[in-house]
Amino acid sequence: MNSTALLINDMQNDFLHPDGAYGRAGVAAPEIAALPARIGRLASAIRGSGGWIIATQFTLVPGRGGDPLISPHLLALRSFLARGDFLPGTWGHRIIDELQPADLAVEKIAYSAFYMTRLEWLLRRCGVSRLFVCGIVTNGGVTSTVRDAHTRDFECVVLEDGCAAFSSSLHDTAIAALRPLCRVATIAEVL
Repeated sequence: MNSTALLINDMQNDFLHPDGAYGRAGVAAPEIAALPARIGRLASAIRGSGGWIIATQFTLVPGRGGDPLISPHLLALRSFLARGDFLPGTWGHRIIDELQPADLAVEKIAYSAFYMTRLEWLLRRCGVSRLFVCGIVTNGGVTSTVRDAHTRDFECVVLEDGCAAFSSSLHDTAIAALRPLCRVATIAEVL
């Protein structure tokens, strides 16, 4: 297990908590809300067996004057994002309490946890070659991260019931598209 990591994508207060950025905007999905309890069981088992817990943190970098630098495509989808949302060092940016502690955290600015981050360096430095991937959203950060991990020769197992999207159809389509690249399993199978 010392070469295995549970890669938890973007399970942050600003995404999941009612007082976070998405909660204040009324953007939620019951499938996403159900994830912490399921992932938490697996995280405890992996911690207990010597595996790594690595969390990604979607980040909005503050620009001049403090307003966040937001990609135009994201702003078009989520026009409610504002100053202070996903700001490094804040409560909203932090991984939700139910999944703490993480051994390592990686800030990311795009869908993939590999894009312009230190994730690959950390994985190689820690001797991690296998990733159990979970979190949100299946059709965004999870899919992009798994595809990038695949091109870097990491063994990936996507946890079908450890991921969610803002609709079950988006989730199901994304999982089907990942099957040729990696193993898809349930949390119970991994446990």
